[in-house]
Amino acid sequence: MFSYDDYREIIQAVKDSGRAKKYPEALGSDEFVIMRHDVEYSVERSYQMSLVETEMDFCSTWFFQFTNNSYNPFSRTTRDRIYRMRDNGHTIGLHFALDGETDMEVIREQIPKQLEIMSYMLGFEVNQFSIHRPPAAALAANFKYPGVLNAYQDDFFTFAEGVTDDTVLDVKYMSDANHIWRYGYPTRENILNHRKVQILTHPFGWCKEGYDNHDNYVSLVREKYKEMIVSIDDECKDFKEYMDEFMNAQITF
Repeated sequence: MFSYDDYREIIQAVKDSGRAKKYPEALGSDEFVIMRHDVEYSVERSYQMSLVETEMDFCSTWFFQFTNNSYNPFSRTTRDRIYRMRDNGHTIGLHFALDGETDMEVIREQIPKQLEIMSYMLGFEVNQFSIHRPPAAALAANFKYPGVLNAYQDDFFTFAEGVTDDTVLDVKYMSDANHIWRYGYPTRENILNHRKVQILTHPFGWCKEGYDNHDNYVSLVREKYKEMIVSIDDECKDFKEYMDEFMNAQITF
């Protein structure tokens, strides 16, 4: 369920619904299907997944963190990928991480500051955000700002306690968190049965092969290992003599 071929089927179902919209177009609309991606660990997988959408003449919204230990959105390589995604019609937003903060008023102040920093560093306006692993208090806070859209504001997301697959909500929300489709799989029928739908994927869990959760993590760690080797080689001239040794190492995990 997590291969690019599986994802193509989801995108086709969204397109066939005739309701595909990004957040600005969905605002105030009676019907929409929003596709959103929170970028957690792998910019490369996010970029490759965005190309799947581009091949299908489809665009969505990609939210990047900049307090993430796994990638730097402002590095040259990542910025180049982000620029290419934006050039292909995708929207770039902020994936805001609370980083342990629990005071909702502090969070309310931090979000626009991070949007401003991200806009400055990327060189274009970033005015949409999602919250990383939002607690109930952050969802209930329904953060709204002039000229800014929150993926979890009540126009796009219905907050309720104890939600199950059968809970009737104004907005149907489907997420692949933890490699499990929570609240329903985005089949054609499941999409068409609801007037308003928001679908969230985490691109690090998707690849051409469509691994299960364990094998996906193994492949992801191997990719990050090779990425680190290349990064060291780019910066350290004396590393070249060890390059082949590390690249060809038998990784046992």
